[in-house]
Order: sequence, then C-alpha cells, then structure tokens
Amino acid sequence: MDGTADGLLSRAARALAPRVDELIAGVTRCLRDEVPELFEDPELGRLTSENTAEHVLGVLTGLELGLDPNALDPPPADADRARTLARTGTSVTVMLRAYRLGEGVILDRLLAELPRLSDDPELVDTAARRLLAIATRYVDRTSEQGVLAFQAERDRRLQWRLSLVNAAGLRVGTALDIARTTQELADLAAEDFADLVTVDLLDSVVRGHDIPATEPFLLRRAAQRTGPEGGPEPAVKVREPHICPDGSPAARALATGEPVRQTTADRATLVVPLTARGTTLGVARFSRHPRHLRPGRFDDEDLLLAQELAARTAVAVDNACRYTHARTTALTLQRSLLPRRTAEQSAVEVACRYLPAGGRAGVGGDWYDVIPLSGARVALVVGDVVGHGIHAAATMGRLRTAVRTLADIDLPPDELLTHLDDVVIRLSAEAAADPDTAPDTAPDLDPGQEPAGDIGATCLYAVYDPVAGRCSLARAGHVLPTVAHGDGTAGLLELPPGPPLGLGGLPFEAVETELPEGTLLALYTDGLIEARDRDVEAGLTALREALARPAASLETACDTVLEALLPTDRPHDDVALLLARTRTLGGDRVAAWDLEPDPASVAPARAGVARQLTAWGLDQLAFSAELVASELVTNAIRYGRPPVRLRLILPRPAEGRGLSTLLCEVSDAGGTTPHLRRARTFDEGGRGLLLVAQLAARWGTRHARQGKTVWAELSETEPAGLQALFA
Repeated sequence: MDGTADGLLSRAARALAPRVDELIAGVTRCLRDEVPELFEDPELGRLTSENTAEHVLGVLTGLELGLDPNALDPPPADADRARTLARTGTSVTVMLRAYRLGEGVILDRLLAELPRLSDDPELVDTAARRLLAIATRYVDRTSEQGVLAFQAERDRRLQWRLSLVNAAGLRVGTALDIARTTQELADLAAEDFADLVTVDLLDSVVRGHDIPATEPFLLRRAAQRTGPEGGPEPAVKVREPHICPDGSPAARALATGEPVRQTTADRATLVVPLTARGTTLGVARFSRHPRHLRPGRFDDEDLLLAQELAARTAVAVDNACRYTHARTTALTLQRSLLPRRTAEQSAVEVACRYLPAGGRAGVGGDWYDVIPLSGARVALVVGDVVGHGIHAAATMGRLRTAVRTLADIDLPPDELLTHLDDVVIRLSAEAAADPDTAPDTAPDLDPGQEPAGDIGATCLYAVYDPVAGRCSLARAGHVLPTVAHGDGTAGLLELPPGPPLGLGGLPFEAVETELPEGTLLALYTDGLIEARDRDVEAGLTALREALARPAASLETACDTVLEALLPTDRPHDDVALLLARTRTLGGDRVAAWDLEPDPASVAPARAGVARQLTAWGLDQLAFSAELVASELVTNAIRYGRPPVRLRLILPRPAEGRGLSTLLCEVSDAGGTTPHLRRARTFDEGGRGLLLVAQLAARWGTRHARQGKTVWAELSETEPAGLQALFA
C-alpha cells in the first residue's frame, strides 16, 4: 500500500467513486440553494448540471490516477457555460462563487474520507494540505479560463448590441410609412434578438385622432415577425384591431409608460412602450422560447437594447404619423378642390386622373378642370403649382377658382393666362408680406408641408369649339400637350412656350388648330413624363405609344397611360392627366341666319327659328325660343353694329337623359355689353333682357377680337321664371 499523501488521496477518490452520483447531487443541490441564478434559465440550468458532473468526475479521476495537478484541466464545456452565462446576463461573480461552492462540497467529502483510510495523523495532515493545494490550483485555473471566456463573450455581445443599434439607425424609419417602419423593427429584432416580435399601436394613433387612450386599450396590430427558428403564428393578424386585456404586460406598459418583463416556463416576454414627444403610441413585444438557441430570458442589457430600439422606432412612427396626417389632410383638401366628376360635355368625352406623389413629397398642386362654355364649347385646363403640401393644394384651389371665374366671362386663352398671371403675382405678394407664412419666419412644419412664400405655377388652357371643330390653346410654362389622331399616330402639339405664371410682364400667345372628330387630346403635368430613371424624351415616347394603342374607352386609355409611364402607384411627383376625345356638331345640329340691320328682320328671324325647331322636333321650345331670339335680335339691331347673325345650336343630349337643350346666339360687330336692369312702371323698353333671363336657364355675353355674342340656353323643362312672368 502506497504510504504517500498522493496514495492516500488516490484511495480516498477511489472510495468516493461508488457514491459519485450522490456527490454530484450534493454539489448541484448546494448550487441551487446558494446561486439560483444558474438555474433560472432552463438552458443554463442544464449546462450547469452537466458541467458540475464533468467537474466532479474529472477531479476524482485525476486524484485516483495520481495525475500531476497541472494536468487537471477543466472540462471543455466549462467555457461554453461561461459564454452562456455572459449571453444570459448573469454576473461573473456568480460563476466564480459557484466554483468555490463546488470546491467546498468536494473537499468536505474527500477530507472526511482521509481519517477513515489512515490512522497516521501526520499522513492525513500532509494529504489534506496536498488536497487543498491541488483544489486551489484547479479552481484558480478554471476560474481564469472561465473569466476569459466570459469576458470574450461579453465583448462579442457588446459589439453585437452596438451593431444592432447601428443597424436600427439604418434600417428602421427609412420611409414615412407607419406599417413599413414598424415592420422594419420587427424584421430587425427577429433576426437575433427575439423569437417573436409584435408591434401594436393605439387605434387612435393609427387613425390620426388626438383623443387620449383609456383602458381598456384598443390596439391595432401594425407588424409582426417570427425568428429563424419559427414558431406558432400570433392569433392577432396584421392590421387587425384587438382589446388589450386589463393587467396584461402590454396594458401595464401602456398605463405606466415603463417596460415590463415576464418569464414563464415556456416563454420570456419583454414589453416596451413606444413613446415619442411624451406620448405613448403603442407597445413592442419581444418573446423568447427557452428551447431555442438564444438565451431564454431577457437581462438588464437586453432591456436597455430593447428600449433603444423602441425609442428609435417611436420617433420614426411619430414622424410617419405626423406626415401621414398632414398628407391625408392635404390629399383631402386636394381632392375636395378637384372636380369630383366632370359633367358630360357635348363637345368632348373626357377622362381624368390625379395621383399624389409617393415618399416625402406627398400631395402637390397639380390640377385639372373641364369647364362648359357658351356655344357648346368646352375649356380644358391642366395646371401645376410649385411645391407640395397643404399650401400648394390651397394655392391650387385658389387658382382653379380664378380660372373658372375668368372662363365664365369667355376670355380667349392668352388673355385668360394674362389675368391668371396677375392673380399669381398678387397671391405671391400677399404670402411674402404675411410674417406668419414667410419662409424665413415660418414655424416648424409637419413633414410634407412647405412654407408659403413665392408662388409659381404653370398652366395650359384650351378651348374647343365642336361647331368649328377647332381648338385654341395657350400655355404658361407648361409641358406641351399630345394629340393622337384617328389613324393611330400621335405627336406633340407645338405651342408657343409662354412664361410660367408669376413672372409678370411677358406676353402669352394662343394658337388655333383643327381637331377632327375622334381626335384624342392629352393634357398632363410633368410628373407623368419625368422620372429619375428616364429622361423627358423617353417619357414622351412612352406616352405617344400608349395613346396610339386602341382602347375600349377613355377610362381604359387613362389606365393604359398610367401603367405605361408609372409602373408603381407612388410616383416621385404628383400627376394630373386629362384625356379628351373631340366631337363635332355638324350641319344637322347648327342653323344660322345673316340678318339685315333693320327691325323688319325680326319677324323673318322668328319664323326661321320656328321652322328649325319643328325640324328638330322641339316644338315645345318654340314659344320661348322665338321670344328670346326676337329680343336678342332686336337688341343687336338697335344697339349693335352690323353684321348681325343669328345661330341656333342643338347640343347632343347627355347620356341617359332624353331632355334636350337649345342654344340661341346673336352676334354683332359692336362692343357694347348689354346689362340687365329693372324697368320702371311706365318705361316702354328695358324689359327685353329681363324676359330673356326669365326664359333661359343661362345667358351671357362673350367678346371676340371684333364684336360680341349674346347667348341664351333654353331647356325642355320650362324655367320657373316663365311661370312667374306670365302668372
């Protein structure tokens, strides 16, 4: 028998070998009692138990075989446990304490065996000192290697957290879109931070309401994402509303504004409120499953990381909400100012489209309009106000109103643009003089909203006459229109350039061109043909090709144009498109008489009107038409200058309506404008225009380069004024 200290230690280790499971259980029990942190996470608890068994077996085997103390190395898995401790956020002191506690349990058992194996006190004392030296050296070396592995993992985790925060700065909030921003957070966090990420926003936030949220909170799922390991899909779907249960982690986070951590046997949950500008917008929920490779619970550093991610996301969501609210307001204003539906015209068939810009630009100042004019003519308008946001939309509405007002007095296109130029100059001066809207003093604005200042705009104004089959156009800095002919060819309609509106002092020039029936005229803003990935010429080519394609209807043609030139529904600039297919009114719908400037011509004029109405099957209008024609011809002969011309126009009735209208026009070379006045009781004259106003649905005067035309529109439905007149 070996009488040395090493021999005694070998016999003691051999004596404990049959009871090694009991010894392992004792060490594990001690660790559970003294350092429960090692067993809170199931994965870490499993590693601790396995690692404890490996340590005990390794030490007993080394002592039994009499190995050199320097050869007693810790098991390789000990470094894995140290790295796992770092990943779970467990303090390094917990690991070091566990080493000492385990050492103490094993030493107690071995020291208790020594007196039973030898009655030599000196040998027992020597063996005990030898055992303490071996244990101290083993624990020191094990601790050193464990700390190195722990620190390396901590450094790696720190770099990972920093990289995740940096990635959040690059990947979260790339667009002013609520759904996209929240999904970016979910996608980022689900890669390596959580197994399941959900983002819920308060329903009032999503809807843009400023009403404070109260319990029970109504949430709307904005985004969700499962990790690479997969897992069950959440019961709530994206964009689905749901009530937040009272007392739940989400409800506590919303009520207090503080994060909530919750760990159960099958899941660890971290709920962080999304707060920006002192307002809670919603909550982000991060969940981990212990069965997956990542740590099952969230530590303090995970909480700080989640709060950083949530804070960045909340700011981006708040910006997106403010932008969305401003954009929605501007879009609502824009659409309220644009014609909801264009009235059917006898002169043209029309189809229109407006698309707001995508991205940060938002709603702009593009507009279109279709304005009925006297003589069955129609005015077609497309304009573009510089800038985007509410100010641009409001300016667009003011200009559209101005155009309609100027169109009502039947100004030629070039004169109308001259007056509109004056309007823009005046609006710009008013905006510049207002200290609340001046660019250098404007307060902080919502995204997509621009300060009011200098106002610039472009406009194209066209007047089409279906009787003559001709169109008069003028433009103020606007893109050229495109014309598609019946033979399948399409090309630009060349017009003098004209300066943009707001410059002042420069003339506009109108051009008159013939547009046969069936010609397709396309008016649009530059957002349709300009793009970042192509030049204007390429856009014009694509437009001509799209217009040349056969289409079942103008609505289909509009869709074809937009699909060809705008592959996505979010163009970089807003777009207005107006397509008009011309119609003509031939000789079967127009009758005209040249009259002598003699009162005796009135009777033949009335007779001619009666015969023409009989030919058109409008005998029910004969009485009113004869009276109106008689009064207008009499005024032209009495107050005007020759030549005098009477013209009747029968426009095409609106689709689905059997009622007809009749246009009666009397032209002369005089420039005097007739005015409606109230005749006194004994006046012999002054009642002619009053009679016309009572009989006609509408009436007015338009001036030409030489002379004027007084017109009246009669309807098959007898006006109420006629009943009152003859009551």
